[in-house]
Amino acid sequence: MSHNPARRLLVSATFCALLAGLPVALAGTFDLATRRTDLSDADLKRVTDIVRPTHDFSKAEPYEAMQAGAATSIDPVTEDSFSHISANIPFEEEQNFRLGNALFRKLWVSAPSSTQASDGLGPLFNARSCMSCHLNDGRGKPPEGGPSATSMFLRLARAAKTPEEEKALADADIVTFPDPVYGHQLQDLAVPGLAAEGKVAVTYSEETVTLNGGETASLRRPSYSARNLAYGPLDPGTTISARVAPAMIGLGLIQAIPEADILAHADPDDHDHDGISGKAAIVRDHRSGRIALGRFGWKAQNATVRDQSADAFSNDIGISTPDAPDAHGDCTAAEAKCLAMPDGVQKRLGNEEAPGPVLDLVTFYSENLAVPARRKASFAATLRGKQLFYDAGCISCHVPKFVTRRDTAEKAQSFQLIWPYSDFLLHDMGDGLADGQQVGLASGREWRTPPLWGIGLTRTVSGHSFFLHDGRARNLTEAILWHGGEAEKARNAFSSLSKDDREALITFLESL
Repeated sequence: MSHNPARRLLVSATFCALLAGLPVALAGTFDLATRRTDLSDADLKRVTDIVRPTHDFSKAEPYEAMQAGAATSIDPVTEDSFSHISANIPFEEEQNFRLGNALFRKLWVSAPSSTQASDGLGPLFNARSCMSCHLNDGRGKPPEGGPSATSMFLRLARAAKTPEEEKALADADIVTFPDPVYGHQLQDLAVPGLAAEGKVAVTYSEETVTLNGGETASLRRPSYSARNLAYGPLDPGTTISARVAPAMIGLGLIQAIPEADILAHADPDDHDHDGISGKAAIVRDHRSGRIALGRFGWKAQNATVRDQSADAFSNDIGISTPDAPDAHGDCTAAEAKCLAMPDGVQKRLGNEEAPGPVLDLVTFYSENLAVPARRKASFAATLRGKQLFYDAGCISCHVPKFVTRRDTAEKAQSFQLIWPYSDFLLHDMGDGLADGQQVGLASGREWRTPPLWGIGLTRTVSGHSFFLHDGRARNLTEAILWHGGEAEKARNAFSSLSKDDREALITFLESL
């Protein structure tokens, strides 16, 4: 690699289009950095040495327990472990975090209302607040037979139909095409006087997997459908994909990872022949419209925490923001009654239901939720599990550590050694996890590698142990066994371990 800090790589959309199944003729060119420009050569060498995976499993690595660097929370483990402020936030910024927290928990109401700063809900929606989906700032779950699917929803999308639509995907001008009636996701709630779009229905079939030593595990394969549709059938070309809300911790630090360091792990042509590709998600920043690296969302469809927050306000709650200014949220032209409902825009407060300061504060809160410190990082069983995790090849996608940019806007995220255990790239996860839904350059078989930090506290924080994008896995063993495609070799390595070694590997994951 060149040592010229100004060197840039022109990532050809032709190349990305080939991977996504898009016509080559529609490709453009994307410009992404492939070398850090925030460090001196000496610091760059130092960082390269620090993030290199270890080969010594006799003891914990330096600072390994502080998995978010100086931002790590060392508060006692409780159900609020994902709700603490980053430990290195300046005192003068704590007020913004608390205000953002209040807005994150705020219950929005339908318009018109006497509480004018809180109305504008929906008219069609999935949740009344951010906290409704991210309970205790943690992970969502499937409905499990209950009346509501609040923390899980169905994404709706269809394939491109015209050369113009194909070009829009290839050029990252759009990430999905909505259902013509029901929009981008099925809204299972509505304000008074309006019918909800429908309900999520999920059934499971059990499949037995045999592990080394004769032990078996049962995997549940979900089948999803939209029931009680109020506005006619879904378009025949519409695909549905169930998604649960991810945990909120460490988002600002993920945003602070240099794009060059993420791209360094991409290998779309599998040049090293290890069976692991890894493809960058190319998207556009909502505000600037500039090409950016997707990092957030199950298919890495958003580049920034702000983009992710604005999407959630619009699609999940039906609240407009400066970045998504439609006050009727995901209502479509086919839902005339929805579009005729009153909105909550108060001109004295701004042109949106959640004006700029509201989005700013919720974004700040989301960027600064602390990652908890590791538990038992130096214990023998944990270290044994860590070695097995590395030996199985899991770190090919779940990259252990990064060092964030030195020149971040928020000093709390600057130049931190962090341990998210993700490469934040798109990977083909095989038929078992395929949803058949293309999102931007992510195919119907590809998912972003989710970070693993905090995964061991899921039951403590969220009250359940459901994992993967739709919560189908009921524990970490099932989550691993669902891995296919590029992760099949690692899954098979796990399956072939002895029972004691499998338990050690799970112990390591539970320490994160």
